[in-house]
Amino acid sequence: MEKFPGAEEWVPARGGLPKVAERLKDCRGCDLWEDAEQVVPGDGPAKARMMLVGEQPGDVEDKEGQVFVGPAGRLLDKALEAAGITRDSVYITNAVKHFRFERRGKRRIHKTPAVGHIVACGPWLAREREIVKPELVVVLGAVAARALLGTGFKVTEHRGEPVELPDGTAAVATVHPSSVVRSEEYRRDFGLFVDDLRAAGALLA
Repeated sequence: MEKFPGAEEWVPARGGLPKVAERLKDCRGCDLWEDAEQVVPGDGPAKARMMLVGEQPGDVEDKEGQVFVGPAGRLLDKALEAAGITRDSVYITNAVKHFRFERRGKRRIHKTPAVGHIVACGPWLAREREIVKPELVVVLGAVAARALLGTGFKVTEHRGEPVELPDGTAAVATVHPSSVVRSEEYRRDFGLFVDDLRAAGALLA
């Protein structure tokens, strides 16, 4: 596992989400800032009852500086609507705030963050959770599960089930929406994803 200094020294101890977004721009807690266009902060109301945590920004998010606005974000919007959840009522963020990729010609191909990146970025996610204080966290995919539930948790075995984060916060894990975008069984997998989001919404009802 690669060792990085971690984000602690950049994370503000006081202030709300705007302060977090402002300080994120200066973070040098790992090496991903060197190649990414920009950091991508979370988005949503500071008192959201539900927080969704994904993996990392993609190519579109890195260019636009906004969370979940690419193909996976459009699918997530559609799934949230189908599940009866409005996007502007939830706080959405990522476990890792910079885009990790490899170049193939002119294209930038997504590369899964290393454990070192997830650990280094952890203080940002912890601070977001301290500020928002969500009643429920929806864990989107394996990287978010690694960040919030540890290495032993398997999303495929527990998707849609009520679980608890180590601090006792209620959570539901599901796949990352990008896996549904790429699925050869799109209708089935989109339906299963919506079912998981509905299960999450039911826990707050």
